[in-house]
Amino acid sequence: MAHQLQRRRYNQLWHNYLRRFILAIGLLFGTVFTGIVGFMWIANYTLTEAFYMTIITLASVGYGEVRPLDSNGQIFAAWLIIINLGIFAYAIALLTSFLIEGDLRTFLKYRKVFKKIEQLNEHTIICGFGRHGREITEQLQRMRQTFVVIEQNQERLTELKNSNLLYIAGDATNDDLLCEVGILKAKAVIITFDEDAFNVYTVITARQLNPKIHIITRASSAAMELKLKRAGADHVIMSEVIGGYYMATLVHQPQAIAFFNLLTNLNGTNIHFRVVSYDDFRPHFQGKTIRGLAISSQTGANIIAMEKPNSEYVINPHSETAILPNHRLIVWGDNKQILRFVEVFLIK
Repeated sequence: MAHQLQRRRYNQLWHNYLRRFILAIGLLFGTVFTGIVGFMWIANYTLTEAFYMTIITLASVGYGEVRPLDSNGQIFAAWLIIINLGIFAYAIALLTSFLIEGDLRTFLKYRKVFKKIEQLNEHTIICGFGRHGREITEQLQRMRQTFVVIEQNQERLTELKNSNLLYIAGDATNDDLLCEVGILKAKAVIITFDEDAFNVYTVITARQLNPKIHIITRASSAAMELKLKRAGADHVIMSEVIGGYYMATLVHQPQAIAFFNLLTNLNGTNIHFRVVSYDDFRPHFQGKTIRGLAISSQTGANIIAMEKPNSEYVINPHSETAILPNHRLIVWGDNKQILRFVEVFLIK
């Protein structure tokens, strides 16, 4: 479905640009053809003479006539010049818009975006490129995650055009547009609009299109947080609450915030997390205890928490804890350690 919508939009753009281009060329050739036929019929010119006379008349170069024109020929030449002024100006405007002013470049850029979006899988969709959206894109880029941005504000679109980010212009509450950016294949959608109403509508639309997708959004109040969760959001972030906690903690435990920055990679550190489920492990590792896995000795990474089926977290689980179905482990380490962990223990 998403592929068909993308193909349809691509074809519509192509047909629009092609129609304008053909119209401009057709008008120019039509004028030349009219001039040739008119001069041959009215002035009894040969084909070559009529073609030459038409070109110098339309171009207004001021060359002399091939042969003197009678009054009918002069009237025809005058009307041909008058008509050509409008047609030529219109045709040149169409060609200039298509070739010089960016229409062709826009089309080619969309074609490139279309191809990239078509290849996306397990990516993140970011709805809105405001303050939060910019920060999210920077963090996802740092984490080397694939994502696409949806935005309709013209100022922000101009900023996106000047960036290397993958984006598409439009309304994120539109079903077809969300399908275009691959919501059926995406792993998460982050909704960051300033207005709560847009966040609610987009959450509802995204949840209906993909019941399994992970939806993260923001709210301006506790009451709106409940509404967004009822609408289908998995996580609702209140930036004022997080900011207040952050600043209050800086007063009496600044070292804790420094360590938090280290864990969350805010300062560009090389610390990474990996959440893995029972089914992610290779079959011969499933059911083993943490001691039996020997993750730390083999890879350098460490298990810092385990999530039980009831969503309860066990911090620093005991070494004799077994990896059972519906359990998930949170593993952390530097980039090399995480890559080694994936290579040794997980199904690729």
